[in-house]
Amino acid sequence: MAGNSFGKLFKLTTFGESHGAAIGGVIDGCPPGLELDFDAIQNELDRRKPGQSEIVTQRKEPDTVEFLSGIFEGKTTGTPIGFNIRNTNQKSKDYAHIKDVYRPSHADYTYDKKYGIRDYRGGGRSSARETACRVVAGAIAKQLLASVSINAYTSSVGDIFLEKPYQALDFSKTESNIVRCPDPEVAEKMIQRIKIIRKEGDTIGGTITCVLQNVPVGLGEPVFDKLHADLGKAMLSINAVKGFEYGSGFCGAKMKGSEHNDLFNQDGTTKTNLSGGIQGGISNGMDIYFRVAFKPVATVIQKQDALDNAGNIVEMQGKGRHDPCVVPRAIPIVEAMAALVLADYYLLNKMYN
Repeated sequence: MAGNSFGKLFKLTTFGESHGAAIGGVIDGCPPGLELDFDAIQNELDRRKPGQSEIVTQRKEPDTVEFLSGIFEGKTTGTPIGFNIRNTNQKSKDYAHIKDVYRPSHADYTYDKKYGIRDYRGGGRSSARETACRVVAGAIAKQLLASVSINAYTSSVGDIFLEKPYQALDFSKTESNIVRCPDPEVAEKMIQRIKIIRKEGDTIGGTITCVLQNVPVGLGEPVFDKLHADLGKAMLSINAVKGFEYGSGFCGAKMKGSEHNDLFNQDGTTKTNLSGGIQGGISNGMDIYFRVAFKPVATVIQKQDALDNAGNIVEMQGKGRHDPCVVPRAIPIVEAMAALVLADYYLLNKMYN
C-alpha cells in the first residue's frame, strides 16, 4: 500500500489499523534542538480522542503517545522521531456482521477490489483513527512554527451556520463547548441538532473554518507546489472531507474583477483579503483562511441495503460506537494538517535564505 507519507522536508509516515495493537508514525526532517512541550502534544491528542463528550463516539481510548526515538533530554536530535499510540478499547466483534458485506459509502468495496483483502474491523487502515498520528506530528510542527497562530473552529452543522466573519470571533471560546464553535448561542443550536440526529440513529455533516495568522511572506512555490494546492491536498486527505475552499472561494466566482481585487496599502498589506493570504501560490503575509466540508459519517444505526462479496443485495444495520457528527473531533486534525504544510514550506524557505 502506497500513500502513507505526507510532506517533503518535514515528512510524516504513519502506520497501523483501527483494531490493531497500535497506530504510530515516523517524522523525518524535524530540525535538531527544538525543545518540545509534551503536555501540549498530549493536549492536542485529547482534543481529538474519542469518548470526550456526549456528541461523539463513546469508544474510550486514552490516546497516550509514546516517543521511541529522535528526542533526547526533551529536545529533538534531528534524527527520525518515532512514536506510537496503543489501541486499548477495540470491540472487533461489533464488526463481525460486515465481514462479507460492503457498507454504503465506506472504503470496504474499493479496498477489497484493489488489494483482494481487507481488515473489516473498524475499517482497518481506512479508519479515521489513523488521524491521531497526524495530530502528534502537527503538534510538533506547531511548536516549530511558534510565531504562527493556527485556529480552526466549527462553522456549520447541517443547515446551522455561524454567520459571523472570523475577525469578529474570540478564538479562546472555541474550546468552551463540546461542538467547538466560538459563538455560544450558535454552538448550543449545533449541539441540540447533533443530539436529535443521534437519537434518530443518523449522522450529519458540517464545515470547519481554519485561520492561519502571522504566516511569513514567501511560503509556497509557483506552478505545481502552490501553498493553497498543498493545503487543499492536506485537507482532502482527511477522512470524510468532501470540499475545500480558501479566501473568497466559490463566492469569488460570482464577483467582478474590480470587486474582487485586493488593493495594496503602501506597506505591502492589502485593504481587503479576498485572496485569502495567498497570491500566485505564495503567502503574502495576510491572514490565510479556508473552509473544509465534511460529509455525514457513513455508518448510520439504521437498516440499509448493502452489497455482499457474492454480489447479493442484503439488508444491514450499523453497529458499534460511531460519531453522529465528525466535525467537533476534526478541529485538531485540520489544524495539524495545516501545520504540517506550513512546516514543510518554512523549512524550504530556510534553504533559500
